[in-house]
This record gives sequence, C-alpha cells and structure tokens, in this order.
Amino acid sequence: MFLKRSYDREIMDDFSIQDRRIDEALSELKIANKYLGGISTTMAGLNILLNREKEISILDVGAGGSDNLIFLRNKFTGIKITSIDLNKRVCKFLKRSHVGNTICADVLNVPVRSKQVDIVHASLFLHHFNEDKIKKMLVDFLNISKKGIIINDLRRSIPALIGIKIIAALFSKSEMFKNDGPISVRRGFVKKDWRIMLKESGIKKFEIKRKWAFRWLIVIYNE
Repeated sequence: MFLKRSYDREIMDDFSIQDRRIDEALSELKIANKYLGGISTTMAGLNILLNREKEISILDVGAGGSDNLIFLRNKFTGIKITSIDLNKRVCKFLKRSHVGNTICADVLNVPVRSKQVDIVHASLFLHHFNEDKIKKMLVDFLNISKKGIIINDLRRSIPALIGIKIIAALFSKSEMFKNDGPISVRRGFVKKDWRIMLKESGIKKFEIKRKWAFRWLIVIYNE
C-alpha cells in the first residue's frame, strides 16, 4: 500500500515556540540520530565527498542540534561547522553545544556567499518544505558549496510510520517528538520524489542510497 506524502505542519515549524519543548525535542532527536541511522548516514555522505582534506567547512542547514556533525568531528578532524536555523531557541541550544559558528536566519535566503563553504549538509530538514521550495534550496546550496550537498532525510513508508509510532509511544517523553515524528515520516520521500526534484532542479550528478533506518542519503556533486 502506497503512503501519500503529507503536507501537515509539525509543531516544530511554529517558530513562536521558544520554551523547553524545543530543548526536549532536540535532545530526543540526538538519541534517534545515534541509534536510528542519522550519524551513520551523514558519515557515509562525508566518506563519499571528502578526499583526505585536512580541513573542511560544512554549512549545516536547518541544523537543529547539529548533533550528527558534532559527533563526527572526532572522526573527521578538521571539520569546521557553521549551523544555520531560524528558530531562536534552537540557536541558543546550538551555542550552548559549542558547535562552532551559529547563524540565526532563514535558510530560504541563506546569508552565505557563493562557494563560501565546501559542503552543505541537510539532515531531517528538507521534508519540512514543499517540492518547489526544496528545488530552490538545492540550486542555492549548490551555488554556496564547492564540493556538493549531503542530504540525510526520511524514507516515506508504512513500516517507517508504524516504527516511529511505536518508538515514540514507548520511549519518548517529548510531546513534540510524539506528534512530529509520525508527521515527519508522512512528509518524507520515496525515490521517485527525489528523482523528479533533482531533474527539475537541473541536477545531473548525484547518488541516492537507502540507509538504516528508513533514511535516504542523497549526495549531490558540484560539477
């Protein structure tokens, strides 16, 4: 049975929320990334794009806690992270995490110059948007980056939806995570979605890989 893509808004998309609910959700997302493929998917993308560079600059868009990249700094020494997020509470969370540079701004109008960073990284972020906005961002991100883009996002499926509902019910204390987790899966993508968006963005050089658990890794090369 095919699961149609949803466009319902998540609680986290309400930027008027500036209380501990944000911190709780980001803390639980950190655990989910550790055990449900977030870190390993981003690591696989870095292994594809990096070529023994001693220093690499990464712009983490819609960063949340930037926990995937913070964790991987121990493996990929020389990573310089700049995190960008529109939610002011998230930006405060990032600064407390000593992630690196933090920009509190709208990713749809990234205040970063052309070819200013090596890689743009988007983890569990693009599913928050409709297809037209995603296509605009892909073009913008390619303009910003020297090497390319790493996308780490959800694979839409009924098993994934059932799984996140069980995990949220059994382990989550965050009402935001319990609400947003299933919506995020329904807002996720199937492979055909990505192929259409990439083609309509004029992007030709890319890889799409399935990853644990119910994730996509999309690596887009800057030609």
